[in-house]
Amino acid sequence: MSTDFIMPAAPSPSARPNPKLPKLGRDKHGMPFYHPAQLNRVVRTTAYTHSELDHRGYGARNAVGTPLKYTDQVRSAAADWSVYPLGTRFRIKGEPYIYVIDDYGSALVGTGTIDIYQPTKELMRKWGLRVVEIQIIQWGSAKQSMEKLASRTRFNHCARMQAALKEQSRHRKAVR
Repeated sequence: MSTDFIMPAAPSPSARPNPKLPKLGRDKHGMPFYHPAQLNRVVRTTAYTHSELDHRGYGARNAVGTPLKYTDQVRSAAADWSVYPLGTRFRIKGEPYIYVIDDYGSALVGTGTIDIYQPTKELMRKWGLRVVEIQIIQWGSAKQSMEKLASRTRFNHCARMQAALKEQSRHRKAVR
């Protein structure tokens, strides 16, 4: 990963954590966890590619088993599915693409970081580490995330995401 760090211009007022919503703390990188009602947010992003050593076993496929996307319209991204469930669609401010969460990574679990798919190591390094403003277009499905993770809980990071999703589900039921 590049050592370059790109910080965005001052975020839009709508991307700052809303003080009227419950505070959900910060991740290990010091980035805030946002309430799901807040669709605009500032997030830490990194990049990955399918030719990295820890991804070679999967080839250019995501956690769902379909090809990773990198088109003029839609691009793949990975995240902790308990923060950004499978299928979550978002835009990065200043970019024309729609990103879809269709992958995850063990280093992302417990963070709000989004890993942006790049088809080459050169593009991955060029992306580096960026803090960007995003807008959630559509939330993905916690249910589909839990279903996909159910058979993978022998892996610690999958078990952690599954447990967090179950806890969120219990909390939602208790609030009703």
